[in-house]
Amino acid sequence: MAIRQILKRSLSNERRSNEVPKGHFTVYVGENEKKRFVIPLSYLNHPSFQDLLCQAEEEFGFHHPMGSLTIPCSQDLFVHLTSRLSKT
Repeated sequence: MAIRQILKRSLSNERRSNEVPKGHFTVYVGENEKKRFVIPLSYLNHPSFQDLLCQAEEEFGFHHPMGSLTIPCSQDLFVHLTSRLSKT
């Protein structure tokens, strides 16, 4: 009985981790290994984020290998940028 509960909880947590909150979207970021980020839609209005989108368009066009928007920059740069955007 306890094993069933643990398995149910694990599957439930897995489903929740795949959900994207309303007003957010996912991007994959990285030059080699890609990491998934969930970010607010409001970031799309910032010129610095739009620059990243232009880079993604130049590299991938409209075909993104991860099935979601893929941004070809270092994860450190992306985290730095999004932390700046979250303060505005």
